[in-house]
Amino acid sequence: MRLGVDVGTARVGLAACDADSVLAYPVATLSRQPVATDAGEPGRSGITDGPPADIAEIARVASERDVIEIIVGLPRSLDGSEGAAAAGARDYALTLARACSPVPVRLVDERLTTVDAHRALHESGVAGRRHRRVVDQAAAVIILQNALEAERLTGTAPGQPALTVRRKARRRKGTKQ
Repeated sequence: MRLGVDVGTARVGLAACDADSVLAYPVATLSRQPVATDAGEPGRSGITDGPPADIAEIARVASERDVIEIIVGLPRSLDGSEGAAAAGARDYALTLARACSPVPVRLVDERLTTVDAHRALHESGVAGRRHRRVVDQAAAVIILQNALEAERLTGTAPGQPALTVRRKARRRKGTKQ
């Protein structure tokens, strides 16, 4: 089983798939909790005894469901560049990867998934005012379903690992670095 995560500034959508990794479905919408860093930073307590509540909940769900991989959406611009939202998603995925280790966390392109989620909710008859409560779950479903389909088509894991170990360049004899 796998989890899909749509990271927003206020909420996080969570989706899962069946044991055969064929069909994604919504699980929950979690309130986003800030990651505590420096006590001097506005709105931050400086308390770092464990992950934020939303990340702890995803880790709990991952453990409870014997998840083999977590897919986090990476919000790139239409031209493929990465802005502040993508940097935030990368930071979130890194924190999630540390909290869920050894379960791998991967980042996949999620361009326009929220737009697609709003469209799907509208087409299914969900009133516009109710979208806010479920749009993050719907976006997480789309992210996970796209990743599952990409893996089926290519035979390789989609996206890129959130945790990448960078190797130090080895020195060659007789060269200075």
